[in-house]
Amino acid sequence: MIELRTPAQIEQMRPAGRFVADVITALSEAADVGVNLLELDALAHRMITERGAESCYLDYHPSFGASPFGKVLCTSVNDAVLHGLPHDYVLQDGDLLSVDFAASVDGWVSDSAYSMVVGTPRQEDLDLIEVTDRALAAGIAAAVDGNRIGDISHAIATVAREAGLRINVQFGGHGVGRTMHGDPHIPNDGRPGRGFQLRPGLVIAIEPWFLHTTDEIYTDADGWTLRSADGSRGAHMEHTVAVTADGPLVLTARD
Repeated sequence: MIELRTPAQIEQMRPAGRFVADVITALSEAADVGVNLLELDALAHRMITERGAESCYLDYHPSFGASPFGKVLCTSVNDAVLHGLPHDYVLQDGDLLSVDFAASVDGWVSDSAYSMVVGTPRQEDLDLIEVTDRALAAGIAAAVDGNRIGDISHAIATVAREAGLRINVQFGGHGVGRTMHGDPHIPNDGRPGRGFQLRPGLVIAIEPWFLHTTDEIYTDADGWTLRSADGSRGAHMEHTVAVTADGPLVLTARD
């Protein structure tokens, strides 16, 4: 069921968006060569506790997960692109790291993801991150009253295709509200003018993710981490966005 929020409810969602943005910023600053993924998860966990927030991940167990997730943060490295389960891994020079974080504050959820390179970057990784970020911006720009879900999907896909990337539509954006994942599903490719019509009060997570040379993925032995079928690296960007009468409002915008 697709739910629309009142202007007052969207205002109530701002603290969750601000908190998630702050955690993403803290993680991007902490991530460096020599840092363990478990240290990043512990940082996010500590910030949740200090804020009095609730993790959306700890007991999360959808049909595609082998078991309850058990961590508060997704950390996807190099050929991992989504749902990376934090484990005992020390970041190496040149690693492409994506962090994905969602939390509930006062009963409202926000969700965001960010990709970065630690240490010495490879140009192709920087290019992939830049394209993914532009695709996110294009998707957000299309999230206006009167457009349709397909317009968001098409905007994202246009950026990707112009860069020569292939697009997987198995996982994508989604509704956000009292829970982390709700309707509608927002694939990263679609036909303009199709799908649910956007109206003020719709709150969604828009999240393009791409791999260098494939659109095929498989699930790691940990039962969660999604990796590229050919070993190529991936990037993932995400914001929680409210459709308003004045245009898209990015609730997880980082300063």
